[in-house]
Amino acid sequence: MIRAMLRRELRLAFGGGQAGLPVGFFLLTAALFAFAVGPDAPLLRAIGGGVLWVAGLLAALLPVDRLIEPDRADGVLDQHLARGIAVETLAAVKMVAHWLSFAVPLLIAAIPAAALLQMDGDGLRRLLFSLLVGTPGLAALGVLAAALTAGLKSAAALAGLLVLPLAVPLLIFGAGALQTDADGAMRLLGAVSLLYVAATPFAAGAVIRALQD
Repeated sequence: MIRAMLRRELRLAFGGGQAGLPVGFFLLTAALFAFAVGPDAPLLRAIGGGVLWVAGLLAALLPVDRLIEPDRADGVLDQHLARGIAVETLAAVKMVAHWLSFAVPLLIAAIPAAALLQMDGDGLRRLLFSLLVGTPGLAALGVLAAALTAGLKSAAALAGLLVLPLAVPLLIFGAGALQTDADGAMRLLGAVSLLYVAATPFAAGAVIRALQD
């Protein structure tokens, strides 16, 4: 059952014609920032990683309006509950599917984005590893924001406001992990990301259950 639910979520994510929006936004942000700063390679390398982390957060929030609300409006959530599927399981499946649909392409897009920002090979390695560690936390925040804004207008804008305070630790430790000898920041990034991944199915599940009452 869980495998079928995951396949459905991935089919909806990649089949709606919007799967490329987060990656396109991520690359466009990197390109615009590089053009705005100009050919100052040391400056680009110094602040480019932080810019890409902010772009990654915003890319994770772009699809929030299709994570929970369509299923609520179409009665799919009611069908899952009628079959005895726990809302925590549903939230966890959506979190995994969200990560696979935005984070995996984002890791690939980070390579040309890092080149645009004049990052060297070691900087690219640290960027990819920090994104690999931190994007599960971003995916968790995206699902939580989708649950909190389900049924509301301007869900994407509201999601940004709701998630921003929780995203600050990920952004701080994610950008800090790009510095040389930043093992401590990487460990803290992993701890925060793991905390969000562990807590989101229960928090989002409680919100989804309240929507159905």
